[in-house]
Amino acid sequence: MRYFLEVSYKGTRYNGFQVQDNAHTIQSEVARALEIVNRSKFELTGSSRTDAGVHALQNFFHFDTDLELADKMLYNLNAVLPPDIVAKSIKPVGPEAHCRFNAVAREYKYFVYQSKSPFLDDRAYYFPFKLDIEKLHKAAAVIQGYTDFTSFSKRNTQVKTFQCAIMRSQWMYENGCLVYNVKANRFLRGMVRGLVGTMLKVGRGAWSISDLETIIEAKDCTKADFSTPPHGLFLVEVSYPSDQL
Repeated sequence: MRYFLEVSYKGTRYNGFQVQDNAHTIQSEVARALEIVNRSKFELTGSSRTDAGVHALQNFFHFDTDLELADKMLYNLNAVLPPDIVAKSIKPVGPEAHCRFNAVAREYKYFVYQSKSPFLDDRAYYFPFKLDIEKLHKAAAVIQGYTDFTSFSKRNTQVKTFQCAIMRSQWMYENGCLVYNVKANRFLRGMVRGLVGTMLKVGRGAWSISDLETIIEAKDCTKADFSTPPHGLFLVEVSYPSDQL
């Protein structure tokens, strides 16, 4: 039987989502908890890799098992998981369902705050500089008009294409923060942080809208600004066809 496991986590203490040798990751913690609860090994496949320090309101694993999972499985799993990782649901799916390849969209939010706050320092980027909000809106609209995001993909990536279909790209205010909300069919390594860092340069007046277009069209990741820290970034939602979940 194949299952989709929905998780939420605060990524501050972890070296990313995917299991790595000699590293503390979300996947390794979830696999450990599953093995403790069920006394069996589990091979997990992840939906959307997040970098070290990045958070998620929703992400998924899938796994296969011959075990009959008890109704209180979710309760037991959360009792074993650390406080900064939560198992939200476990659902049986078809044998061909794939949490990574069947996802049709992913949505991220990047949080920026401009007035010092002790309650946001690990979940948003403190950026105490004047910003032109209209320029940020224009920059977000420009981004939605492109499909090749080579300039916003970090080096050492193994993707075959840099094409991404942007469904939403907008700046807004939420919970006292300036937030960049972006949704696409797929994202490249470091892409959201690169977009945010580059747009913040535009918002401060260091770069123009024309400069942004030049950066995108250059297809050169050395032109973009990837300096934004990971802790302001949240994976908000992973979307699947309505008949899958």
